[in-house]
Amino acid sequence: MTESWTSDELTRIGRAEELEIASVRRDGALSSPRTIWVVRVGDEIYVRSANGPGSDWFRGTRARREGRIEADGVEKDVTLTDADGEINSEVDAAYRAKYGRYSANTIARITSPVAGSTTTRLRPRGAADA
Repeated sequence: MTESWTSDELTRIGRAEELEIASVRRDGALSSPRTIWVVRVGDEIYVRSANGPGSDWFRGTRARREGRIEADGVEKDVTLTDADGEINSEVDAAYRAKYGRYSANTIARITSPVAGSTTTRLRPRGAADA
């Protein structure tokens, strides 16, 4: 069963500069955590790979679609689902708003169609999912 984020979790993760994500491997062990950018759109949390679907951390999420995250003191087991492509413009806007102080090249990478193809929604996993 998938839970919802609490208001506090949404606020804390949404304002965090970075998020640590570790995917659950096929054998159930966690991979080494990777540091990535994270955005909040409404009551959902999204991440994407600036380097596209070939990046190690993103490929690692494909096996079980489960992981553990940590951001601004929130540590949570999560389910990773491919986001509906229709949300990409809102996710792009969230990345531009949150990280716009970085170089135009960096923002162009995280909002590119290649990065957009990796847009992933994170949802907390309930006890029944663990």
